[in-house]
Amino acid sequence: MNPEEVPIQLSASTLLLFGFQSVQRSNMMMMMRSFCVLICSLAALLTAEAGSLRERGRDRLSVFSSSFPSSSSSSSSTSYSFSTSFESSGGVCLNGGTSVPTLTSGEHMFCLCPEGFTGEKCETVKSGDCYEGLGLYYKGRVSTSASGRTCEEWDSDTRQLYLSADVNSGRHNYCRNLFYRRRPWCYVRRNLRLVREYCGVPRCTSESIQAPPSSAPAPADPEPAADTCGRRNRRKLLKIVGGTVATVESHPWVAAIFWRSATKEKVFRCGGSLISSCWVLTAAHCFPDGSHTKNRRFSVVLGKNALNESDPTTEQTFRVEEIIVHEGFDSSEGNYNNDIALLKLRARDGKCAEVSNSVKTVCLPPPQQSLHPGMTCEIAGYGKEKHGLWYKSQYLREAQVNLLADNMCRHEDYYGNLITENMFCAGRPDWSQDACEGDSGGPLACEVGDRLFLFGVISWGDGCSKAFRPGVYTKVTNYNQWIEEKTGLSSITAGSMFPQK
Repeated sequence: MNPEEVPIQLSASTLLLFGFQSVQRSNMMMMMRSFCVLICSLAALLTAEAGSLRERGRDRLSVFSSSFPSSSSSSSSTSYSFSTSFESSGGVCLNGGTSVPTLTSGEHMFCLCPEGFTGEKCETVKSGDCYEGLGLYYKGRVSTSASGRTCEEWDSDTRQLYLSADVNSGRHNYCRNLFYRRRPWCYVRRNLRLVREYCGVPRCTSESIQAPPSSAPAPADPEPAADTCGRRNRRKLLKIVGGTVATVESHPWVAAIFWRSATKEKVFRCGGSLISSCWVLTAAHCFPDGSHTKNRRFSVVLGKNALNESDPTTEQTFRVEEIIVHEGFDSSEGNYNNDIALLKLRARDGKCAEVSNSVKTVCLPPPQQSLHPGMTCEIAGYGKEKHGLWYKSQYLREAQVNLLADNMCRHEDYYGNLITENMFCAGRPDWSQDACEGDSGGPLACEVGDRLFLFGVISWGDGCSKAFRPGVYTKVTNYNQWIEEKTGLSSITAGSMFPQK
């Protein structure tokens, strides 16, 4: 602004403001020039700050929040308030992914990808060019029906009930299979009416879902070779609390542990993980009688999709030869410390579990191996779909959870000193998915490289999917030596399949 163009009223107001009644014209002009520069500078700063605040208000979604205890020094005492936030971060994360910042500087640390996307920046669509099975896990971007009509956007009720974890929380018109139809579909306009039409998405060929053939001969040893662990021939085909229905081929190491009651009724007790052909790893609290538990009353079923159905083409059933509960298991403090146990399956004709599409072993990570907080892992089990229900899920279900930093889980807003060195926590930022009653003993597996490794055993928690009450898991990497001592599986407990840096 040219100071010569300032209205005369401004100079009069300025003279009154500063209390000058008689000033030489040259001094007055200098003062007016300085005053104008100050006003313009303040206006520019305020405009920039307002724009920044508006952008932050649109992008920021506060997920975890807590207050750290105050720290004091000799001269001052300072209280810190912390809020972990996920931001859209200006294009750092693609396809609806959210940026997870560091706890200290707030800088971008990694992307939390929505379901159906993967990659460092969520740039890769999982199985986006074709669909498997019924297409319930199809996350591609085809938005036209087989007849060539353009799909309509999903309505708000459908988005809220079925597409909250989809791209842009379901605000799109991409083909999906929401109600167990034959294949992905969408709504289109036909003669001014809204009708359902299937989409022209191709089905994945059998070659795209089969494991590559191995040139190595089949092992003669009754124990499956360690190099077959943690791999599944088929990716997820279908959609725990907040979780989705899964096929056992997606989690072929999941074991269903049953207990025979005094009335001879077969009752589901806990989940477990097959770590070798004759050994299942599970939770100690599944056996309240500890070392006095009667083996003959337990059985293990592998390859089971549904608790109330039997499928002899996929299932393998075994009696239990031995139950080994960790000697240090302790629940006296209101938590489950050393919550780990082993079941030895009784062999039939010298053999235990046989490898198939629905029965495989999961890899064990090396001793004391850790993963960075925020990493997405998966849990699976037959537990309750919602806290408070009297019945368990009849079908195997899966959910994805993120690893939490130890200091966060031990914070007073979470579990405080109930968390020992033998435990870790995991949950979803929106607390929507979690393990629940009946999932105990099941796996928390994390994909590293092209294999899944058993990092956790589902142990305990305060309710299911409660804010600031994530699931607590037994830290498997603290027990490699114990597992080796009890089973003799030195090649498996060494964690040799874990990728080396």
